[in-house]
Amino acid sequence: MARSRPMSPWTLFLSFVVLIACIVVPGVTVKHENFKTCQQSGFCKRNRALADNASAQGASWSSPYELDPATIHFKDGQLNGILIKTTSTHEKIRMPVTVSFLESGAARIIVDEEKRLKGDIEVRHDSKANKKRYDETEKWVIVGGLEVSKSAKLNAQTETGFTNILYGPEDKFQAIIRHAPFEVEFQRDGETHVQINHQGLLNMEHWRPKVEHKEGESPEEEGTWWEESFGGNTDSKPRGPESVGLDVTFPGYNHVFGIPEHADSLSLRETRLDPLPPCACIVANHDNRGGPGNHEQPYRLYNSDVFEYELNSPMTLYGAIPFMQAHRKDSTVGVFWLNAAETWIDIVKEAANSNPLSMSAHSKSNTKTHWFSEAGRIDLFVFLGPTPQDISKTYGQLTGYTQLPQHFAIAYHQCRWNYVTDEDVKEVDAKFDKYQIPYDVIWLDLEYTDDRKYFTWDPLTFPNPKGMQEKLDESERKLVVLIDPHIKNKDDYFVSQELKSKNLAVLNKDGEIYDGWCWPGSSNWVDCFNPASFPWWNSLHKFDRFKGSLSNLFIWNDMNEPSVFNGPETTMPKDNLHFGNWEHRDIHNVNGITLVNATYQAMLERKKGEVRRPFILTRSYYAGAQRMSAMWTGDNQATWDHLGASLPMVLTNGIAGFPFAGADVGGFFHNPDKDLLTRWYQAGIWYPFFRAHAHIDTRRREPYLISEPHRTIISQAIRLRYQLLPAWYTAFHEASVNGTPIVRPQYYVFPENEAGFAIDDQLYLGATGLLAKPVVTENTFTTTIYIADDEKYYDYFDFTVYQGAGKRHTVPAPEDKIPLLIQGGHIVPRRDRPRRSSALMRWDPYTLILTLNKKGEAEGSLYVDDGETFDYERGAYIHRQFQYRDSVLSSENLGTKGAKTAEYLKTMAGVTVERVVIIDPPKEWKDKSTVVIIEDGAKTGSIAVLEYYEQESGKAPYAVVKSPNVGIGKTWRIEF
Repeated sequence: MARSRPMSPWTLFLSFVVLIACIVVPGVTVKHENFKTCQQSGFCKRNRALADNASAQGASWSSPYELDPATIHFKDGQLNGILIKTTSTHEKIRMPVTVSFLESGAARIIVDEEKRLKGDIEVRHDSKANKKRYDETEKWVIVGGLEVSKSAKLNAQTETGFTNILYGPEDKFQAIIRHAPFEVEFQRDGETHVQINHQGLLNMEHWRPKVEHKEGESPEEEGTWWEESFGGNTDSKPRGPESVGLDVTFPGYNHVFGIPEHADSLSLRETRLDPLPPCACIVANHDNRGGPGNHEQPYRLYNSDVFEYELNSPMTLYGAIPFMQAHRKDSTVGVFWLNAAETWIDIVKEAANSNPLSMSAHSKSNTKTHWFSEAGRIDLFVFLGPTPQDISKTYGQLTGYTQLPQHFAIAYHQCRWNYVTDEDVKEVDAKFDKYQIPYDVIWLDLEYTDDRKYFTWDPLTFPNPKGMQEKLDESERKLVVLIDPHIKNKDDYFVSQELKSKNLAVLNKDGEIYDGWCWPGSSNWVDCFNPASFPWWNSLHKFDRFKGSLSNLFIWNDMNEPSVFNGPETTMPKDNLHFGNWEHRDIHNVNGITLVNATYQAMLERKKGEVRRPFILTRSYYAGAQRMSAMWTGDNQATWDHLGASLPMVLTNGIAGFPFAGADVGGFFHNPDKDLLTRWYQAGIWYPFFRAHAHIDTRRREPYLISEPHRTIISQAIRLRYQLLPAWYTAFHEASVNGTPIVRPQYYVFPENEAGFAIDDQLYLGATGLLAKPVVTENTFTTTIYIADDEKYYDYFDFTVYQGAGKRHTVPAPEDKIPLLIQGGHIVPRRDRPRRSSALMRWDPYTLILTLNKKGEAEGSLYVDDGETFDYERGAYIHRQFQYRDSVLSSENLGTKGAKTAEYLKTMAGVTVERVVIIDPPKEWKDKSTVVIIEDGAKTGSIAVLEYYEQESGKAPYAVVKSPNVGIGKTWRIEF
């Protein structure tokens, strides 16, 4: 054995630095020990081991699941059969499978377990848990789109051992179902786009009785079958092991998006590469353990209260939408995993040429994904696109499109934990007016309540809540208050008394009311899976019960994961029982939206005869929450990195069908400096949900408190949001009818431009052509904006021209400027008169901004309604299509006449277009001074003034039509 040389002082110093780096992890504040890794989650570890075993065996691996040909029955667009699982002991387990082909073009695969379906199992510990696999997720999530296609048919070319189904538009889609081993290949136009069980990782842990082994003889793999401990809590698992898993492969696809919520990039990363040595893995950024830029853990979906979450991580957060899209040049496909239990997703990308069976030459990679959930059944939807818009629409038909919110909800919200008195609220309200900063909503966090009892007011600090709300209403502003699902366990609290007496609380595994710890201390949780909870929860929101609340009060549902401070992983034990004797493990991820659903119903009609659109903010969410609420990204930090991360997080939520999303402007934890706060407001105006919020321990940071010049810069950013509210509301309307994101990533707008697929730091506002690139790094005064096409783009503020396809263009970004371009070919509606709140802009005139494309044309649209009621469903709205072509600007009706149309148009008769700005107009307009205006088909027109302005080199000229005064709800032409 060789003797080692003594260390030099320099080597000793380096060793000391490395040692400190291994012990101290700078900047990481999340308590990892409170949350499981895959290795600490029994079913995750087992499913990953299955994948490892399959990979190790390679071509010799065969899935033990076969579709029994004798059981196959196809009729009216639906295939039914029995999967046979052959165990290692040669036992045959029967599993009914249904493959449905839907009118929308989606396909659905459901696999269940025959014994559990029949209730032919025994549960342990005398548990009352339901014996079935949970099959009610769709009750909370699916609202349509399940119509089975009667035109789907068997393909006459089917080979022995396969069943082929033609379906979709013009029979362009095909499902090739292999019997043994079971596999489904989905094709579009003869090319494979999605493969199910291609890797053979289908896994449904069937029920089996517990075999008592002698001490020390229990097989290692059974270690977490029957019970599992974590964080001082033992999960009793009365039904034994019951996880489900499945692999989904996207051949020829390099990028996958979606599956929020994670603080990660838009384009999802790989999760299965070899780890680095133990110390190096800590010194390196934690997400690099699987290789540069990748993760070693799967993406986890298990709604959790994660304190000061970290970035670039697959770690679970507050929401879960198991909807993934795969994208390559000119093709988008997707899958939706309808399961409410804890879920993990592995992602591996493989060079396409390493797979001789790959049928695609369009991409360098095949993306292999592996999905596994702790309980429930396999319920998978497959979407074949081919465009991102097709995916959004088809998915939205299933889970519902985003709500069309009240108009105030898309304006600026001012919040902190906490405004301490009703006088404090009124003073903040007055200060916004004094400094001429618009806002629409002020929020009250926890401390407004009497001893943290919801539906009450602190009598000392909020003695006059009605007076406070009446003061806000003078400027048509709103109040939002916090109401959480945990109810203070106190005998003299009327809500607690009723919760218990009506048997509406969540129960523990022994069937007793579950007691946990949250903000009020000892707490019980309302069980919104119980239908009887809805009328009760509804009654609590009525004006006569929530005393002191008025019609301009709205609701914030927080902590609804649910957050339980003394529970395992800061949530409820998995063996708690909900209505129907479903275990909490079955329903965890959908738990949050059951509360939101109840609150939505409660807020629809608080006073008989006055139906208004609810506004609700939720922290926990699942697919379908978009129908009822907005969301935000939770307890972020006042750092530049968290500012930067907010953009891909909001964009991801948008493409996953929940576009009404935002992040706490300024950061929830800690105190941002003036530069960070200013840049955050400039970014925050591009969140669909635009709210400033801060922790109780932070300094006050309302915009009017910030010193100059930052106060003015922030005010200008907020005013820009208000100026563009017509464009925002139009984008919200579009999302509400076809599911398109409100703010859109680069790949969504240019699906053919490969260089833009992973870009997630710039965004487009709806279909307006507005392209924003917020500054999210410190001491940055220029930025680069990627332009995919060869249209001209114009600086929104000074009309500087940028042009050049497939290039990054350097754009000035001094601290008082937001990098914002408009693509040629658009007409953007806006309102230019500053007001204190958005409601006070209701009767203001419009300005139209035109940018001409290469053909000299432009188009745009405007949607407007009363912003409050559901009268738009009966025609009370204006929807106009603006077009500029052949030297004529026209406004045509896109609306459909209804019972309320005439009445609404009458109220809007005085609202006009006061100005039209044309950027980069034809040069011959220099010699023009007037335009002709023809309204509602009149034979003769009126004249309006046209002024032409030249600018210095590099900036486009522009022309202004002054006072055309055409009605915003009328048909008209302006002839140049």
